[in-house]
Amino acid sequence: MSVRQTTADVVVVDYGLGNLRSVTRGLERAGADVSLSEDPAEFDAADGIVLPGVGAFSEGMDNAGPFREALVEQAEAGKPLFGICLGMQMLLTTSEEADHEGQGDAEGLDLIPGKNVRFSRDQTVPHMGWNELDVTRDHPLVEGVDGEHAYFVHSYYAVPDDENATVATTDYGSDFASIVANDAGNVFGTQFHPEKSGETGLRILRNYVDYCLDH
Repeated sequence: MSVRQTTADVVVVDYGLGNLRSVTRGLERAGADVSLSEDPAEFDAADGIVLPGVGAFSEGMDNAGPFREALVEQAEAGKPLFGICLGMQMLLTTSEEADHEGQGDAEGLDLIPGKNVRFSRDQTVPHMGWNELDVTRDHPLVEGVDGEHAYFVHSYYAVPDDENATVATTDYGSDFASIVANDAGNVFGTQFHPEKSGETGLRILRNYVDYCLDH
């Protein structure tokens, strides 16, 4: 009789951008055994991978360059990959941010086809503070969080090519995708910071840990 694994081994990608301490602490509170990694070879043994991120899209993709191939391979093999804030935006194909900042084109991971666009000029940027999650699609990550509030800090938001990639929306003048996922369901991201989102964020992180154990 096999004994069910009760702790998920989660790797947080350390590519030089991201609030690693609070993300790690949040995952540990959610029941994960967390390791920070600068080595893509360590992804193989993990139950799940977390890609955090703060800052600019092009800098993020530059820094994540050594991890790109391994992240795509792991995601395509079905491993749970969770992008947070900038990490979520990096799951998409492109971003207006690089062009807006005069940095030319920056290519995302293209695991969830789409682009990141800037909020319109009549909206206060960045969108900062607590806002509501409206779940639009079933996914294990959002179990129990519909209508709850999460903490946001961002000036760009994801526009997936496939509207079914949107798992939850948030209203900031108009609805934008605040949680996205690929068709298979194993690649997903939150525009907000679950590690700063109190009980709502902790529930999402626990859902992620459970998902890692089940896949």
